[in-house]
Amino acid sequence: MAHARKPLKLALAQLNLWVGDVEGNVQKIIDAAAHARDTLGAELIATPELSLIGYPPDDLLLRSAMPGVIEDGVQRLLAEVRGITLIVGLPEYADGKAGGTIYNAAYVIRDGRVIARTRKQLLPNYGVFDERRHFRAGHQTLVFEQSGVQIGLCICEDIWGPGPAAAAKGAGAELLVNINASPFDTGKSAGRRRVFDSRVAETGLPIAYVNSVGGQDDVLFDGDSAAVDGDGRIAFEAPLFDEGVFALSFDNGRWQGEALRAPMPIEAIVYRGLVQSVRDYVNRNGFPGAVLGLSGGIDSALVAAVAADALGADRVWGVSLPSRYTAGMSNDDARLEAEALGIRYSVLPIEPAFEAFSATLAETFGDRPPDLTEENIQSRSRGVLLMALSNKFGSVVLTTGNKSEMAVGYSTLYGDMCGGFAPIKDVYKTLVYQLAVYRNSIAPAGKPVIPERVITRPPSAELRHEQKDSDSLPPYEVLDPLLELYVENQLSIAEIVARGFDEATVRRVAMLVRRSEYKRRQAPPGPKVTSRAFGRERRYPLTAVYGDI
Repeated sequence: MAHARKPLKLALAQLNLWVGDVEGNVQKIIDAAAHARDTLGAELIATPELSLIGYPPDDLLLRSAMPGVIEDGVQRLLAEVRGITLIVGLPEYADGKAGGTIYNAAYVIRDGRVIARTRKQLLPNYGVFDERRHFRAGHQTLVFEQSGVQIGLCICEDIWGPGPAAAAKGAGAELLVNINASPFDTGKSAGRRRVFDSRVAETGLPIAYVNSVGGQDDVLFDGDSAAVDGDGRIAFEAPLFDEGVFALSFDNGRWQGEALRAPMPIEAIVYRGLVQSVRDYVNRNGFPGAVLGLSGGIDSALVAAVAADALGADRVWGVSLPSRYTAGMSNDDARLEAEALGIRYSVLPIEPAFEAFSATLAETFGDRPPDLTEENIQSRSRGVLLMALSNKFGSVVLTTGNKSEMAVGYSTLYGDMCGGFAPIKDVYKTLVYQLAVYRNSIAPAGKPVIPERVITRPPSAELRHEQKDSDSLPPYEVLDPLLELYVENQLSIAEIVARGFDEATVRRVAMLVRRSEYKRRQAPPGPKVTSRAFGRERRYPLTAVYGDI
């Protein structure tokens, strides 16, 4: 009589990996494997895509010493991971040298041996991805056995498109394990669920999906590791933005039990992502803390809250930089924000610097009347002071500009754009307001960290008398949807007008977006949260003619 097959205990290691730190990543993988084996009782553990080197490694792959460093990491895993089968992602140097053929690969390691290996077949070259720059595509399907279960192993994009999963099914796979470095945006989790539905419809196979977590420059990984049955039932969802090792039981072709996270509003998810990105960027680059201009406006208030939550209040320094045009309530609100968050607070008026610059330029300017130049000198005076504090004390300057402003150039080079990291550069102004309301909602009752009038008063750069953003821009509730169509959906002017927008407004906004490309090219990095972020993901020429398109 045939004996019943015991359940397979699989662990998904949702890890926060540091690009280039092969030694540190190897130790993290070893620790995760030991925990999965000794505490969770797992027989198999899967780590994310390129977990040995982190993602995206970019041109680090081309360093002459990297093949040897990767090989040393593999040898250490072979020596130290025993009693559990390990799936690890790594760059595979087929020629043994950085200048040769490189594959985005995964090894299956068991008790000191590489028992199987596979190479990524579908190489993404869109959005933030540029894999064909470095990797060559693989063509082999891998199915290996673990505890009597035939497992098809594929790497990230191989499950996002048709073909590799079906090939694994054809080779006898009963279960698909997919290792990923899939960046976050506000629609990505729903997109992953649609991918699961497509692969289940294609193959009928259950899927175990493991993803990275953490911030890496201008890319953010949310985890969202999951398990789905062959009929499409989601059986497991890992917490968003939490590192961890999660055990699953697979028996008789299905995942046993169900562990789904509670639904979260998008504001909560984005806020957690911003906190994660600031924490990882500041800590991993060795900054003792962060400094920012605290204007009394909503953007700087949100960035201050994110920074305090990411780093702790004792590592954040808010600096009020009032000008002759700064309203008294703005100064009061900046102080109240700092007190509510418990961060260090200083006041450095910019009037002496502005007067010094103005006096230096007076003879050259002659009788030309004041204009945008004087406004920008004020903003640049602030940039000089913030960077001086950064140089003297070592803290990184966090810029406070949002995506709406960055899109249309409502920002000053070497002024409010001056700094090392831009936490909300991919956050539209309308979402900034929602995030501020959300942050107050999780504060202790009666103790909001952002004063209510900061949320309700009309936004202003306060660089001239009674200035308001609406003097220069359409209302944000009009501007932001228009920008989403033009920037993210890449629609033409005619297509946007057909959606009901005023043609003159659309043309003006499109012109501002095009003319501001050179500014954005010089902006600091910041985390991607929308479907098309400025910077790594959206690459337009500085000098070009493309009119109505």
